[in-house]
Amino acid sequence: MSAATEAVPAADAHQQHPLGLYFKIWGLLFLLSALSYMVDVFQLQGALRWTLIVALMLAKAGLIVAVFMHLRWERLVLICVVVIPPAALLVLAGLMVLESDYVLAARMLYFR
Repeated sequence: MSAATEAVPAADAHQQHPLGLYFKIWGLLFLLSALSYMVDVFQLQGALRWTLIVALMLAKAGLIVAVFMHLRWERLVLICVVVIPPAALLVLAGLMVLESDYVLAARMLYFR
């Protein structure tokens, strides 16, 4: 059997992604960063400002994790291991923010 007809072992096989994909993602990251900068340029304030900043930050992080860390091509189990814990932390942090007003009001009422 010649070397050309032998099967390549799975450990030695490398997945090649087109270079254009990386340039497109780089451009999209640049656009999202420009939009983040525009939030400051337009001097948005309050909840709109922080919602836009967090949404753009999560979009950039998602693109980086999906493409540059090759998570897009991984199995669902690995994606769940990487994505679910940070999502759970975000939910718990959101619950803490909602609870903080109650705790502050209770401290102001009872610890004058």
